[in-house]
Amino acid sequence: MFRLLCIHAHPDDEASKGAPTVAKYVSEGHEAYLVCATGGEAGDILNPVMDRPEIVDNLPAVRVEELNKSVEIIGYNQLHWLGYRDSGMPDTEPNAHPDAFANAELDEAVGRLVKLLRELRPHVLVTYADDQQGYKHPDHLRVHEISVLAFDRAADPAWYPELDAEPWQVSKMYYSLWSRARMVAQHEAFEELGKKSPYDENWFKRRSLDHRITTKIDIAAWYSVRRDALLAHETQVDPTADFWFGLPDDVAAKAYPYEDFILARSHVGLDPDETDLFARIEA
Repeated sequence: MFRLLCIHAHPDDEASKGAPTVAKYVSEGHEAYLVCATGGEAGDILNPVMDRPEIVDNLPAVRVEELNKSVEIIGYNQLHWLGYRDSGMPDTEPNAHPDAFANAELDEAVGRLVKLLRELRPHVLVTYADDQQGYKHPDHLRVHEISVLAFDRAADPAWYPELDAEPWQVSKMYYSLWSRARMVAQHEAFEELGKKSPYDENWFKRRSLDHRITTKIDIAAWYSVRRDALLAHETQVDPTADFWFGLPDDVAAKAYPYEDFILARSHVGLDPDETDLFARIEA
């Protein structure tokens, strides 16, 4: 049994990025932990039927409830909150909030993640890529920043000696990404069904990171977990949106049955054509 820790910026990110991979590993007997950096307080209500006063007035609590449902669907063993406020998109009012994640003192924010790494002792950490040019949300940028530092500091007893937990060396750190190959495959699947693809030219103007992919996880058997987890986020996900649900699960899984990762750091090396996040790690 191995332990996987994924860190995400907001409730719903865990559903759109890596949910089938996590479900696969949990089904095989491994443990998975989710760290959510913020409460998603600044998120817009994107599902029209949920844009009601009782939802708007209680959005932070609603988003917590939605994340709890998603966590149960995916199969995470534990959910941990990093404890910050959603920073909102660049140049918006939430950016100035003193509790916003993007305004947190860097060493203090890293320390919160180090504490969890030392307590939970994951073998693998999954975080956001260093290249976020496609979606420059301050919280996503900060998740990457603290993850890279925490990967090293968790193992160094000189950092945060006040923490009770012993230092822990995470074996590997991966970046998750939506590959160009996946977008192309799904775009073509829409066209084969005679449907308008949500992947317009702006998507394909984004810089491809496919040349950096080291690891492909076959998630065809767990593809439906992504849909169910997304639907748990009723305020954030419109169930009629073609971007998320325009392809039937079996068609989408056949078009591109993988989730892609970049092995960013490893203390155990890299397997050629890697198909397992836990490859080369000894129990």
